[in-house]
Formats: sequence, structure tokens, C-alpha cells
Amino acid sequence: MHYPWILFDADETLFHFDAYAGLRRMFAGFGVDFGEPEFHHYQALNQPLWVDYQNGHITAEQLQHRRFAGWAERLAVSTRELNSAFLAAMADICAPLPGARELIDALSGKAQLGIITNGFTELQQIRLERTGFRDAFSTLVISEQVGLAKPDPGIFEHALALMGRPPREQVLMVGDNPHSDILGGLNAGLHTCWLNPAGKAAPEGIRPHYQVSSLHELHKLLLA
Repeated sequence: MHYPWILFDADETLFHFDAYAGLRRMFAGFGVDFGEPEFHHYQALNQPLWVDYQNGHITAEQLQHRRFAGWAERLAVSTRELNSAFLAAMADICAPLPGARELIDALSGKAQLGIITNGFTELQQIRLERTGFRDAFSTLVISEQVGLAKPDPGIFEHALALMGRPPREQVLMVGDNPHSDILGGLNAGLHTCWLNPAGKAAPEGIRPHYQVSSLHELHKLLLA
């Protein structure tokens, strides 16, 4: 199959996102031994915040503040300082997923590539530079900058405007999250490919055009 435009999600689509390792590294800098119990408590707070963010109920700034508010009080530092340290730690440990580099190298020159992510600016730009991917993507759309998060149709419209408004059926959205990436892409009229390494069943009402278990499989599909 051939798509003139391919949009990728970032976290767990192109890059590993090991939040536990990043948090351990970050908190070590504040003299805290951050273990599994602390991580479970953090996730219990963080995950609902991300749902609220993706649904447009809170802003990126509110998410970043609320997830570290308790720790900021405990450590007598600002939530902004903690959030920045976390993103820096995540940038330090960033690594492309298996097959990502080969796929992007193979697609370069054959299709226009873009990233549309709900992640934060501070991490995305550093990560693209450190992995050598920055020049491969002509379009980089970050929810924090746009003020809208996937699956909101507005963030996809923003991306399409930056891309020069190509026909929507000529744009493939690739991502690991069936709600933000796949449903968001479908609602924007794009073709979609769900990266589903765990082989999960698609949520009711979400029907991606394609489904792959790895980036190697996507590579074969796109460049057969």
C-alpha cells in the first residue's frame, strides 16, 4: 500500500516510554528511593489525569502540576521543577522501539512523515534530536503547543493544515492507543493503523483500517 503522508504517534509507537525508569532516575536526583509502591501510587493519580487531559477537561499545565503536587510539597520544590526533571530524565533514557529506525529510514524520500503526540514539548524535541529523527519528520504537532489533545478532531485539523491539506484518504495515522490515535484518526477522516503488540481486541466501535503487532510488520506492509 502507498500513502503519500504517514503520521505517527510518539510514545510506545516510535519510542519506548518507561515511566518507572524515568521516575526512579528523576527522584534519585532529589535523594528519594522511588520504588514500586511509589510508582503504583503515582500511576493511580497520573492515569486518570491523562484521561481528563485527552478529554479536554484539564490543560497540559494542570496535568503536570497535579501529578507532582504531593511530591512538591514533600520535597519543598515546585511542581514545575519536578516535571522538568522528569522530562529530562525521560529524554536521557529515550530509545526508539525495535524496527523504528529501519522503518523511518526506509520511508524517508518515499512519503512525507509527521508526528502528532499528546506528549510535552520539552521531551519531544530533545528526543527527536538525540535519536537523529528530527530531520525525518516535516510536521511535528504537540498537543501542549496546540492546546488540544488527541482524540480531539481539532489537533488533526491543525496537523492537516500544516501539511497543506492533502486528501484525507492519502494520510495514514499510526499509533498504539485505540482511543486517542485510532478513533481520533478515524473521526478526522484519516486511514489508520493500530500498533497492537499485545494482540488486544479492539474496543467496541473502533475499527482501524490496518492492525500490526510490530513496526517490522508495518515496514513490510508499507514497503511490500
